[in-house]
Amino acid sequence: MARPKSPVRLDWVDPEVCSTEYRLKIIGRLPFFKYLPAEAIAKINNLFHDGDVSANDRIYFEGDEARHLYLVATGKMKLVRNTTSGREVLLDILHSGEYFGSLTIFGGRVHTETAIAQTDCCILKISAEDFEHILSDHPDVTRKVLEAVSQRLAESQEIVKQLSTYTAEQRIASALIRLAEKLGEARGQGVLIQLPFSRQDLAAMTGSTTETVSRVMSRFAGEGWVKSGRKWVTIMNAKRLEELVKRGAVN
Repeated sequence: MARPKSPVRLDWVDPEVCSTEYRLKIIGRLPFFKYLPAEAIAKINNLFHDGDVSANDRIYFEGDEARHLYLVATGKMKLVRNTTSGREVLLDILHSGEYFGSLTIFGGRVHTETAIAQTDCCILKISAEDFEHILSDHPDVTRKVLEAVSQRLAESQEIVKQLSTYTAEQRIASALIRLAEKLGEARGQGVLIQLPFSRQDLAAMTGSTTETVSRVMSRFAGEGWVKSGRKWVTIMNAKRLEELVKRGAVN
């Protein structure tokens, strides 16, 4: 049987560069800055420093002192954490406009995960000292930061719950839905998860083995719910995947 042709574009990385116009746009979309006027965003932009990183570069390691907050400008970044048993868990894959890292106001003095470039990226970073200046100038940002941290904590707790109570099929279905919502691109009747994405990545994201992921994905493909190939997945029937996940939420 012929292998499915990959729909993944070779030039899929966001085409924008870290121009001033683009920086202002993505900084202004951060949940704790988006209510500020354009003049304030322009001043905040001057506190961010940009840099290019290559795929597989580590930005920081779990346990490192948290001195900066980071923002993905272009490309994709993944966050991983090691369990006590030594297994690497893929926590999330971030895309353009999402922040990562930690500062004291975000609830930590050290990073609780390792940040690795999934692809070539342009990232922005701001120091703890400069972020404190923003809080001094705009006290309402503090409340917005706490709200954003609270939302992320709730999302993390839900994922932990799924890892401990859902079946492998439900965990994999849930991960596919999350990725499709964040990174999906409509393609005909389906939604393509548009990034280099392997069975190993999905296994690390769901606390499964690659063998289990292969078995489950084969079942999903047989049901007509997904199509997949080397480093790509297309969701063909999100409703069925959602129904499978909901059965786990009820239990």
